[in-house]
Amino acid sequence: MPLIELHDIWKVYDLGEVQVEALREVDLQIARGEYVALVGPSGSGKSTLMNVLGCLDRPTRGSYRLDGIEVGQMSRDKRARIRNRQVGFVFQNFNLLHRTSALENVELPLLYRKGMTNRQRHEQAKMLLEKVGLGDRLDHHPGQLSGGQQQRVAIARALANEPSILMGDEPTGNLDSRTSAEVIELFRELNEEQQITVILVTHDPWVARQAQRNIVLRDGRIVIDTTDPEEAIQSLQRSQPFLAQSVPANDGDE
Repeated sequence: MPLIELHDIWKVYDLGEVQVEALREVDLQIARGEYVALVGPSGSGKSTLMNVLGCLDRPTRGSYRLDGIEVGQMSRDKRARIRNRQVGFVFQNFNLLHRTSALENVELPLLYRKGMTNRQRHEQAKMLLEKVGLGDRLDHHPGQLSGGQQQRVAIARALANEPSILMGDEPTGNLDSRTSAEVIELFRELNEEQQITVILVTHDPWVARQAQRNIVLRDGRIVIDTTDPEEAIQSLQRSQPFLAQSVPANDGDE
């Protein structure tokens, strides 16, 4: 049974006189332990698809089964419970609390875990920061950390509730090439060593090449679903011919 199964998913935004079809007729299956890149130009629907997959938003119509459970039309509260249990998020802008330490940032999601003592939260957060190579930066605030280190804190925080799915929305968008490579290597290690399902949203050909599978979106539809990254990148470059092929991009998306 697939971990993720979408059937005929649509997402339509009603803007009054205009309706915008952000997703159209999306059919998709993702197995447990896959490493997938959702790629496409700005406005292609990839961030909307990630929001649906991550239970941040629900589709206008269609079926979304997550680990065998129909979640597409759940209420916001029910989706939040599923999301907190199953999904960890990493964003382009890190989204860290700047007045708290790295350790406290990672501890934050654990505050909602019932039956966990302060000491247990502290030890779990410390272990996660050590796992991402920041065991010597526990007491540093985000302003005292480099962009790559901040993203590692964000990844540790995303792992706090032991999710089965780790999602990244342009996670290298604010990083230089060398630091981007280090962060993507960390995603690869988590996928291979812990069998965490990794889903990254990107319009960067270099990041797309690192995934096992590329899903290309255009105008809200999946146009290519392939394990050959070159096929995906050629399609991406046809829609954005100016994209560099080897250097991680540093601009935003959607």
